[in-house]
Amino acid sequence: MLDVTDETFAAEVLGSDIPVVVDFWATWCGPCRMVAPVLEELSKTYEGRVKIVKVDSDANPGLVADYGIVSIPTLNIFSGGELVKQVVGARPKAVYTDEIEGVLAS
Repeated sequence: MLDVTDETFAAEVLGSDIPVVVDFWATWCGPCRMVAPVLEELSKTYEGRVKIVKVDSDANPGLVADYGIVSIPTLNIFSGGELVKQVVGARPKAVYTDEIEGVLAS
C-alpha cells in the first residue's frame, strides 16, 4: 500500500482513474494496526480496480484538517476525485468489502 502525504494526495487520490480508499492512521493507534493487515489483503483482492493508500495522520495535519478527521482509523473512499464514503473506527473485513463493492457498483 502506498503512503500518501499532503504533497502527493492530489495526484494519487483526487487524480486517480479508479476509486481510492484512504486509510487515515497513526503509529500509536492500536485499532489502526488491527485494520492494516485487512487493508493489505483488500489491496491485493481489488488490485487494478481500487487503490488503497495510507495517510499518517501525525505527519500530514493538512489532510487531517481538510477532511475533518477527528478519530482514527478513518477510511475515506474517493471516486472521480470526490469523497463518496467514510468509515470511522476499526470494522470487520466484511464492512470494508461491502463499502468498496458499493462504490464499484455505482
